[in-house]
Amino acid sequence: MTTTFWKGHGTGNDFVIVDRPAPLTSEQVRWLCHRRFGIGADGTLQALRAGEVADWDGDPDLWFMDYRNADGTIAEMCGNGLRVFARYLAQTGRITGDEADVATRAGVRHITLHDNGDVSVTMGTVRVENDEVTIEHQERWWPACKIDVGNPHAVVVTDHTTITSLNLDESPTWRPRSVFPHGANVEFVEQLDGHSVSMRVHERGSGETMSCGTGTVAVAATMATRTGHRGPWTVHVPGGHVIVTLSPADNGYAAVLRGPAVILATGKVSLPEK
Repeated sequence: MTTTFWKGHGTGNDFVIVDRPAPLTSEQVRWLCHRRFGIGADGTLQALRAGEVADWDGDPDLWFMDYRNADGTIAEMCGNGLRVFARYLAQTGRITGDEADVATRAGVRHITLHDNGDVSVTMGTVRVENDEVTIEHQERWWPACKIDVGNPHAVVVTDHTTITSLNLDESPTWRPRSVFPHGANVEFVEQLDGHSVSMRVHERGSGETMSCGTGTVAVAATMATRTGHRGPWTVHVPGGHVIVTLSPADNGYAAVLRGPAVILATGKVSLPEK
């Protein structure tokens, strides 16, 4: 089963984009994302027409970003993936012009392509929730802020020594367990100054990644709540940096994420049958 693929990344968060009408199976996603036996990526992206997606009740003609984590599980949203998806749609002629709406499992998002290679994406309403959460990892614990960016996040604000010393290959755990019944992305953050932070992240279903778009938005919302400064926040990640701007919205913030999106290569790949 041979299909065309593209490989792209946003601040080091990398994706395999597959051009075929049928959704990938979990086994095919895991195979594609394997960094020894497949192409290697933090997740896969696939362009479907929204009307082909079960339970979608919006505009059926929009392009739908079908995003899967590296372990084959479905994710609601991916900010870096959405920027790379926008670049792919433009380069393959699926959209024309510099702006478009894209359907995701978290709702419709607006994309804007900039002349310098950046892509801006609206991230919907970001909610800072009141649940008390404790993150536990490597026999240490920290209070965390629970954030909803269309997918679940726990943000820990800590110090430089802690961030640089953590092993995030394994997932942190949390208490109470019921607060994230389907898992969570966990960000560890150091504030650098009044408008910038550095961050590392363990992404649900993928492990530690060089960047996480929704995670940077969750971090900006956490810092805005702590400091009163809505941004722009510059969020430094191992793969580079992005800029998050927040504005007031009902029950939270409206967020715009801006950063680079690069298509690295395209080719043919023979998928396993399962």
